[in-house]
Parts: sequence; structure tokens; C-alpha cells
Amino acid sequence: MDLGITNRVAIITGAKGGLGLAAAHELANEGVRLVLSDMDIEQLEKDAALMKGEVICHKADITQQEEVDALARAAIEHFGTIDIVIHTAGITGEKGHPLDMKDDDYEDTWQINFMSAVRMARATFPTMREKGWGRFVCITSENAVQPYWDEAVYNVSKAALATFVKNLAYGEAENGILCNTVSPAFIESPMTNGMMEKRSKENSCSFDEAVESFLEEERPGIKLKRRGQPEEVAAAIALVVSERGSFINGANLRVDGGAVMSVQN
Repeated sequence: MDLGITNRVAIITGAKGGLGLAAAHELANEGVRLVLSDMDIEQLEKDAALMKGEVICHKADITQQEEVDALARAAIEHFGTIDIVIHTAGITGEKGHPLDMKDDDYEDTWQINFMSAVRMARATFPTMREKGWGRFVCITSENAVQPYWDEAVYNVSKAALATFVKNLAYGEAENGILCNTVSPAFIESPMTNGMMEKRSKENSCSFDEAVESFLEEERPGIKLKRRGQPEEVAAAIALVVSERGSFINGANLRVDGGAVMSVQN
């Protein structure tokens, strides 16, 4: 299927691993020119060397507006424009009783998971508005609509992010910018690897047994009985940033294996 985005220019944050890296490979295969960003620039450059087409890497601290602005300028200086923004950067934050979390626990996760998206939009929308064409996609989570009690700092940031992107979708459609979220659940990634390694130690079991018990006890809606793959999320991202996804706006596309058990969200 031709997605109609050959030679488009995309910025991808959190591109060093997991969903960001998978999305980068998916778009590179579609002929998209890439600006990849992360804090670990050395590893990112190694990953980029294995991709097709034109790719540049730029280190940026997404908690700082000036560094996000510099990222946008780097894209424009190298490629002349910005067409697509895929914002995957984020953290899980501290876990525990919501009232035991300190102000800094909430603030740290808020700045990285939520305010970073605000900064990315500020830096990139002017260019997309000028062209009358753009795609802005943020990675949220099942937690935005199905919050788990001990993950309050993460839940709050992702729910706010989903609402923010929905707000943008109403205001920016007339400028040709489509804004959506993609919500994965329990994807094979460094983040879930760490969760399962911790679980295996706590339960004195193997890694695979930790995954199996987690699915059974914590994610009964995932009847596929496995973790999702980053490439499965990347395919959904590619659709919503493409010409094929030109009537998708303000949507939350779940790639969760059925983890969210409600009909609507």
C-alpha cells in the first residue's frame, strides 16, 4: 500500500529504542526523510546508520523549550521543512499510592510526558501551518482511559496528553494539520522488559513466567496472551501520518491487544 508520504520530513522523538525506533524504520521504508531525536545521540547515530534514505540525528532535552526549538530548526535547516511530528518520548515515573507520591514525582513525569508535547507543537506547527499540511501524533497509553491505581503520575500525564491532542485536532484541522494519539499497551520494549525483570525477581520466577503471570493477573483483556511488538504500533503510526489517513483527526488509535476492556474511551 502506497501511503503517499515519500519525501515528507518527519521528526521522531524518543527514537533511540522501542516505539520510536520502530516508527523510524517504518517511515524510512516509506521514503520519509527523518530527523531523529533522543538524549543518547551516540546509540541513535548507530541505529540511524542502518536505516534507508536520508536521516539526521539531533540531541534534544524535551524539557527545555529552547532545545525543542533547536530541534525544529535543525529539521528546517537540513530538509527545508517539517511535515510530520511523532512524539514518542516519555517515562513511566514513580509508582505507589497516589497520595504517597511527592510533588516532584508528579512534576517530573508531567514535564517529560505532557509539557514536552506542548513544546513540540509550539516549535513545529508554524511550519506546518505555512504549508497547509501536517501530521502530529503523540504516544499515549491504555492508562489514559484505564488507569492503574499505583501508576497515578503516569496516568495523569497520559490522560492530559490525550486531551491536549484532542484540543489541537479541533483547532488545527483548518490549517491542514491532523492531530491524533496512538495508545499501545504492554509492548515489548525496554520499559516493559524492566517491569518484567523486576516482577521475575519479586516472584522468584523466570522472565517468561513473569510475562505470563502479568498477562493473566493484570491484563485479562489481552486474549492474545503475548506482548505486542513495536512494529505493530509503528504500522498504526504510519497510517495516521499518511495520506491514507487523511480523514483521521482527533482520534485515539488503540494498539493494545484488547487490554482496554471498555467499548468507548
